[in-house]
Amino acid sequence: MKTITKLWAGLGILILLSPLGLLLPEHFKAQEAWGEWGTDRIKEMVGYIPRGLEKFSGLWQPPIPDYGQEQGASVLGYMLSALFGIIIVVAIIFLFAKFLSKKDNL
Repeated sequence: MKTITKLWAGLGILILLSPLGLLLPEHFKAQEAWGEWGTDRIKEMVGYIPRGLEKFSGLWQPPIPDYGQEQGASVLGYMLSALFGIIIVVAIIFLFAKFLSKKDNL
């Protein structure tokens, strides 16, 4: 099996496993998926907000604001976000592979 085929297969497996982030917290009665915490939740869990996190917490704004904040809409928002992310990652990989394959032919 070619290396590129293995890489695409690995990416496909990761795509198929990504809904586990939504399903497992609900199954285990967790409040949210691991790492999906805001600064208020981190302060609640550890008692303070790390300086670096507090400083840079407003740096990135999601393309779909508050997509996971409303009950019922969160699954759709997560799925749309995942779809956009998959399309972007696949496009970047495809363009990078095209660029490298042209460079090798020179």
